[in-house]
Amino acid sequence: MTHVQSLARYVEEAGYDACSSAARQQLKVRVLDSLGCAIGALDSEPLRILRAHLADFDGADHATLIGGGSAAPDRAAFYNSALVRYLDYNDSYLAKGETCHPSDNLGSVMAAVEYREGSGRALLEALAVAYQVHCRLSDEAPVRAKGFDHTVQGQYAAAAGAAKALGLDPKRTAHALAISGTAHNALRVTRTGEITHWKGLAYPETGFTATHSAFLAMRGITGPPEVVEGNKGFMHSIAGEFDLDWSAEDLERVTRTIIKKYNAEVHSQSTLEGALTLKRKHGIDPQAIDRIEIDTFDVAFHIIGGGEEGDKTVVRRKEEADHSLHYMTAVALLDDQVLPAQYQPKRIASDDVQSLLRKITVTENPDYSDRFPDHMVCDIRIHADGHTYEIHKEDYEGFHTRPMTWETVSEKFARLATPHTDTALRSDIIAAVEALETIPARDLFDLLARVTLPRS
Repeated sequence: MTHVQSLARYVEEAGYDACSSAARQQLKVRVLDSLGCAIGALDSEPLRILRAHLADFDGADHATLIGGGSAAPDRAAFYNSALVRYLDYNDSYLAKGETCHPSDNLGSVMAAVEYREGSGRALLEALAVAYQVHCRLSDEAPVRAKGFDHTVQGQYAAAAGAAKALGLDPKRTAHALAISGTAHNALRVTRTGEITHWKGLAYPETGFTATHSAFLAMRGITGPPEVVEGNKGFMHSIAGEFDLDWSAEDLERVTRTIIKKYNAEVHSQSTLEGALTLKRKHGIDPQAIDRIEIDTFDVAFHIIGGGEEGDKTVVRRKEEADHSLHYMTAVALLDDQVLPAQYQPKRIASDDVQSLLRKITVTENPDYSDRFPDHMVCDIRIHADGHTYEIHKEDYEGFHTRPMTWETVSEKFARLATPHTDTALRSDIIAAVEALETIPARDLFDLLARVTLPRS
């Protein structure tokens, strides 16, 4: 069998019963976390634009949009994935050469499950498949160093999740994977230099195209079976050789994914927790800070610390702010938190945060790089009022070594969803997710349709 044919066989055989109790619980935790991020993003400018974009097109209304209304499944996957992703507050998976956000696949799975009138159990099963495929390809076939975006592995993951949710046979699933993997390989420039709206919309586009590919395969459209290992295929053109035996894979990778404590790029999380610990323990006045020194691991340095992906002291908009360790650390110390409010244009432009972020230097520590991704190590030194305050961090609350509880994630969901829901609706959504394997998926979608849109 070719690689995608082997993967398609894995997709067919993967079953919810094979998930451990820990994996089942963590899947539901991530659904709730993702829905909180989605509802919290409804006020964002790009999401208003996307909703107007969808309203301008006629189409079969098979899939629910969070906040009400419906659209064709591929467009619903695009929109709902954009909601999950845009705040950059959803979960992550850390591999040595790649970082991905497996909950980016939720929109595709939701759309396909709803089209098939599937169960909540089917949603969790398909999501488990998408998580496993996304994480394992990130482990074995990283592409960031080659100049490609981490959405590339997602073309296989989202297509696998959608195909599983649609109940496609292995032959059609393989074609869905082949179409998606052949046609859509995105560039890393999305996240380097001047960062734009596309940083938050690149994976939603993956969700759109992968879901579209699954429906094309469902109708009988075929794709190149040697997309991965063939001449000019994924290995030859992008990833290089790798060996991944899908017949040996389980559905447990979700337990190694991590949830964000702060609304900030994932590699910043231990730094932010450490900086706030120092401030609260020593009563540091941010206005009295002379300078801050951060020693971190290579991935954090290169993506958000001013390394190979560009200067991070130039911060003009949300997309640049949440990918600048300088900005995120400064605003955390000034505001005692990092939430969506910290990315409002007025806050980004404020003199206090712009001044403090320029007092921060970030340096790579090779020893800490060697310990990534099993640890998220950093040192923070804050110099203020003639004193130096130091802390060493190995992880943060939400890392796989210190997982967030259901209760903490429920609090995060409520905080994000409050502007668009009442207490009863929030409680009903939390209860539906908690019991998701026992209810029709439609029950959850009906609740999400009752979320209130922002006023225009």
